[in-house]
Amino acid sequence: MTFSIAGRCAKSGAFGVAITTSSIAVGARCPHARAGVGAVATQNVTDPNLGPMLLDLMSQGLSARDSIDRIIRDRPHIEFRQLTAVDAQGRSASWSGKNILGTHGVSEQVDCVAAGNLLKSASLPSVMTDAFAANADQHLAERLLRALEAGLASGGEEGPVHSAALIVYHEQAFPLVSLRVDWNDENPIRFLRRLWEDYKPQMGAYLQRAIDPTQAPSYGVPGDP
Repeated sequence: MTFSIAGRCAKSGAFGVAITTSSIAVGARCPHARAGVGAVATQNVTDPNLGPMLLDLMSQGLSARDSIDRIIRDRPHIEFRQLTAVDAQGRSASWSGKNILGTHGVSEQVDCVAAGNLLKSASLPSVMTDAFAANADQHLAERLLRALEAGLASGGEEGPVHSAALIVYHEQAFPLVSLRVDWNDENPIRFLRRLWEDYKPQMGAYLQRAIDPTQAPSYGVPGDP
């Protein structure tokens, strides 16, 4: 039903998640990240509470592994959840409960972790982390999106995906990148790629408007001087 990758850029310290699923609006529930802290994906039968909870624990200095272990210890219905996390040191961890749907798998690597359920192949997460590692010279958003595309190309889910999302947090409390395709019957990852290509050249300007609008370029729309 879902496959995702959470990652960290060792050079910039940015964190992000790319994710896709067969249901609507995956970006509203599953990807989470926080500047200086880490990135988390919550999926399968999703509990969106778990993302902020894991980030809070990592912000207190716990590793990704210790944070997940703390969450799964007493959380009701945890056997329905699939969780991934990357912390500020690039350590990755995951949890897949015994009630995960269909064929599922996880690949934990330095600076990234990929996971999925209802997959055509349990090897799909390894394909995604390999793609992430192979593009270390690219922006984190690009690396995450290429990993998602590699997952789709290697088989994806048992059925078609319908929504996708891409988030990146860097130095600010707000996201540097937050793009979503909430429903698409054809290929939401292709539309997410188009959004990223359109947003990428404007990303710096939107950041500058938040930091110092007196130094930012105009919007270039009618009525804007």
